[in-house]
Amino acid sequence: MILTKYKLGDLIEPFNKQCNIPNLTIWDISGINSDKEFFEPSKQIGEDTSKYKLVPQNYFACNLMHVGRDMVLPIALNYTANTKIVSPAYTVFKIKNNIPLLINYFYIMLKSSECDRYFWFHTDSSIRDGMSWEDFCDLEIKLPSLSIQQKYVNIYNTIVINQQCYENNLNDLKFICDAYIENLKQTMPSVPIGQYIKRQNIKNGPNGTKNVKGISTSKEFREPTSKVDKNKLSTYKVVKPRQISFVQTTHNEKVFAYAFNNTNEDIVVTPVNEVFSVNEKKLLPEYLSMFFNRTEFDRYARFHSWGSARETFTWEDLINVKIPIPNITIQKSIINIYKIYKQRKQLNEQLKKQLKNVCPILIKGAIDEAKRLKEV
Repeated sequence: MILTKYKLGDLIEPFNKQCNIPNLTIWDISGINSDKEFFEPSKQIGEDTSKYKLVPQNYFACNLMHVGRDMVLPIALNYTANTKIVSPAYTVFKIKNNIPLLINYFYIMLKSSECDRYFWFHTDSSIRDGMSWEDFCDLEIKLPSLSIQQKYVNIYNTIVINQQCYENNLNDLKFICDAYIENLKQTMPSVPIGQYIKRQNIKNGPNGTKNVKGISTSKEFREPTSKVDKNKLSTYKVVKPRQISFVQTTHNEKVFAYAFNNTNEDIVVTPVNEVFSVNEKKLLPEYLSMFFNRTEFDRYARFHSWGSARETFTWEDLINVKIPIPNITIQKSIINIYKIYKQRKQLNEQLKKQLKNVCPILIKGAIDEAKRLKEV
């Protein structure tokens, strides 16, 4: 048989080994995103992490309870040399030895939206529309021969290598920017930014713009995640071109969530956000944004957030932030390097998206090739 049907339970086996470390931090724990990749740090952890699970190299971790909620199977393959640690709510498993399934071929299968629909269709009727391990193992997949699997895995790996090479060059640019700033911090005094920024509180009014945006944890304007009546934006704050807006809470966001309006149009944001302009004769907003984008500043903002259930970093906290401010010529030179980094970062995200989109094409190619060989 060139194309053979298997139940997942015939191909995979569970792995349930606890880390036995009670005091891990979010930086030690991995989560899984919608792109089916591990990410660190995790958003939150329990008080006692000793029951958190290990994910060795070439093992999978997934959250079977969130298939229906997310309409995707949150799953990732640990293809690194380091053992990862995940929530005890995750299911960890491996491909069985000496079976006709390549690890990377299975991973390519899992990254297709068609596969997500297949898993979602077979979820249970619980509140979260989850899936038990038994139900997961009972699902069926069709596999071509190992030689055909390897052929399409090789194609995928070639694309991945090219994307990773590009990403490594991107990281080099980021390192140059960070090193430049670190050098400035060591060689010149840091001063409070309050003297260079001005708080803005312009209301949109009844006839204002309907260009309403939210602010993402990736520090960009985005479409609002909740429903907004665009006919009732009169109290919203206006963010004019080259102005900055930020979210005052840091507990849920885990970062200093801000966005710089680098468009030519006014943007309106929720009235609870702060908005400010920058004295561009002394300080460029792009240069200031470079500091806000650093994980070091995220830690600073969270540390200096005052005590409440939401942890608030206010305008008064912001104006006391100290950074080195060189002359405009030096700021522009750093910004030019950073702009190249941002442009290439955006291109890299497009490459990663294309990489995800090519997965179902590769799987279809493998199955079609197997069918053709069967007919011959």
